[in-house]
Amino acid sequence: MKISATIITFNEEANIREACESLAWADEIVVVDSQSTDQTALLAAESGARVISREWPGFAAQKQFASDAAAYDWIFSLDADERVSDQLSASLEALRKESADQLADGYLISRRSFYQGRWISGGGWYPDRQLRLFKKSRGRWEGEYIHESVKIKDGRIEKLSGDILHYSVRDAAHHHRMIGERYAPLAARQMFEAGRRTSALKIASAAPLAFLRSYVLKAGFRDGLAGLSIASFAAHHAFLKHLMLWEMQKNKQ
Repeated sequence: MKISATIITFNEEANIREACESLAWADEIVVVDSQSTDQTALLAAESGARVISREWPGFAAQKQFASDAAAYDWIFSLDADERVSDQLSASLEALRKESADQLADGYLISRRSFYQGRWISGGGWYPDRQLRLFKKSRGRWEGEYIHESVKIKDGRIEKLSGDILHYSVRDAAHHHRMIGERYAPLAARQMFEAGRRTSALKIASAAPLAFLRSYVLKAGFRDGLAGLSIASFAAHHAFLKHLMLWEMQKNKQ
């Protein structure tokens, strides 16, 4: 079982070296870089990755290109702001020793996020299982704008122990920008093109419902101030995406 690890990047010089180092167990590392203006490509190459430069076509399309460019059929996909934990690395090494007929077609892996100085356990942020190890002959990346994921057709999916460690949010200002500049606009666009529509009532109720879901129903309160922050930003995201969707409806964009 040989595994190609893939990463897509754009201006990730602060992250790419550590991401590649956590993939030292892989048989190859493929980095598809969207023409970064910093030292991402150079640092990735110095870390042993095969670097391909390509214009940005969207998340799913870029990740699918990385999978197609990989030398081996087994793909492990990692984002630049993620790391492979020691436990996950051990699980992967054990899996590589299994016979081919015992292997599933894809494996779900838990992702644990580091936020406000602590590892998050509630608010819907954990286990946040992602299908990140899969046979490219059986799976493809899908997702028009956000929440891209691998879909496996007529295959068996199992869980793998160990976590992907996620270091996505630097501080409150960064979190605010991520929602306003990326997640809410993309979510609104995806909703609009899927035929979904909103209303004044939905706009008004989106934020409190999202806060309740994150902080109470998904036990965000267990994470103290970090859990309160996550729930509050979830509320902001829900309000903003519905408001942006309403603007698209109004302007028929």
